[in-house]
Amino acid sequence: MTESERTETEAPAGCAAAPARDPGARGRRFDAAVRAYLARHPQATVVALGEGLDTGFWRLDNGRLTWLTVVVPEAAAVRRMLLPDGPRRRTVACPAGDHGWLDAVREPQRGVIVTAPGVLMRLPPATVRALLAACAERFPGGALVFDALPRLTAALARRAAAGTSGGRWPAPVRWGLDRGQLPRLAGAHPGIAAVHEVAPVPAAGPPWRWTAYGLPSWLGRRAPVRALVPLVCEVRFAAARSPRRASSAVS
Repeated sequence: MTESERTETEAPAGCAAAPARDPGARGRRFDAAVRAYLARHPQATVVALGEGLDTGFWRLDNGRLTWLTVVVPEAAAVRRMLLPDGPRRRTVACPAGDHGWLDAVREPQRGVIVTAPGVLMRLPPATVRALLAACAERFPGGALVFDALPRLTAALARRAAAGTSGGRWPAPVRWGLDRGQLPRLAGAHPGIAAVHEVAPVPAAGPPWRWTAYGLPSWLGRRAPVRALVPLVCEVRFAAARSPRRASSAVS
């Protein structure tokens, strides 16, 4: 194994334990969606929007993928210092809502999956629509995985952030999505082939199972509770445009 290959497959100094660490219930859903996509497209590009200092590359690397971390310029400088770029992973300094990062995907024909944990819910609805459209047009056959708060939960989050010093959330929650809106979201652009909720992935250890956001599974299945629980969704893009009519699901 060459030195560059060893650098890619091993965690950087100071982060040796990070790849083996459980990414959390929500993170396991994102990881499962990425692994499933890589099983179909092993040479795909994984675009991690707003990744910060997460070490998803070392958890998910199959030895063939390309990894792009997209963060704002200030965060990009810190990431490059602590997690230097390698032959198959790069940090792109660009806000998630700015489409400039799309040009950094060099071989989209090999497949592209975009992950956006905690990102879309903090963008204005018009920006979410534009981002979905851009990805559908630029990455046919690709996918985008994101999490969202149901609209009532999003409203409560905004109220909580406005009523506390500094707020609980790092940025205002601007967009909410109910589970019942997923079929409409699938019609938001002709290039969207399907939208589905990613199923919870049980953690190893205790015999009881928990949902993606810390609720016992029996409670998470109750309709009144489920209507408030955040969801993780995967948007799949069509290989070619279809004549389906778009609708304004993101509002």
